[in-house]
Order: sequence, then structure tokens, then C-alpha cells
Amino acid sequence: MAQLPLHRFFAHSLAVIALAAPAMAQDAKVTPLISKDLASTAGKEATMLTVEYAPGAASASHRHNAYTFVYVLEGSVVMQVKGGKEMTLGPGQTFYESPDDIHTVSRNASATKPAKILVFFVKDKGAPATVPAN
Repeated sequence: MAQLPLHRFFAHSLAVIALAAPAMAQDAKVTPLISKDLASTAGKEATMLTVEYAPGAASASHRHNAYTFVYVLEGSVVMQVKGGKEMTLGPGQTFYESPDDIHTVSRNASATKPAKILVFFVKDKGAPATVPAN
């Protein structure tokens, strides 16, 4: 498999994340951390980023074209997928979404304190990780 030069790899990764960010987190700061091809799984890549929610901030309903793992770093967040139970999570707690889930609730549980999550995606290479829900 051909390797992209490092500068093109990071530019491509940041572009994919930037396109996904508006659907993922309104009033939130998205910081890309790493994106890496999964050599042993053809056509797949892993992406890791942080999302910082301002007090009271929320994301619009969306879905991820990815296996999505969330770890709460700071504050507390409310998460729910369509048909699932709404959950309030604090530091050290986790949340999972499959590629078929619709993420109906994703918000900071506090109106006064920020929240920060670590997000890890496993997805098709080059595909946007996040799209608006239909």
C-alpha cells in the first residue's frame, strides 16, 4: 500500500475531521489528536480527538460512520442513541456507538462548568466520521 507523505497525511486527516466537526459539536471545540491507517485491516483507519463542550453546549442529532468510543475526561455529559437509555457520564466513564446508531443526545450536563471527552473512531479510510442524522 502506498504511503502518503507525512504533511499530506496530516492535511488529509485534519480536513476529514474539520468536515465532521460541525455536525458533531455545536458550541464545542474539536481538537484532532491522531489519525492512523490500520495496516492489518485493509481500508480502515483510527482517529482520535477531543471535544470540549462549553457550559450548556450540545450537538445536533447525528450519526457516526464509525465504531465510536467515548471516554469522559472532565465534567459530565449526557449521551443517548436512538432507542437507548439517556445516560449522564462523569470522568472515567465510557460510551459506545455503532456505525448504525443515531446519536440523539450529546450535551454538557452542566450549565456552569465545561466538559471534555476523548473520542476514538474506527472507520472506513477517508470517510467522514460524523454526518447529520436524517
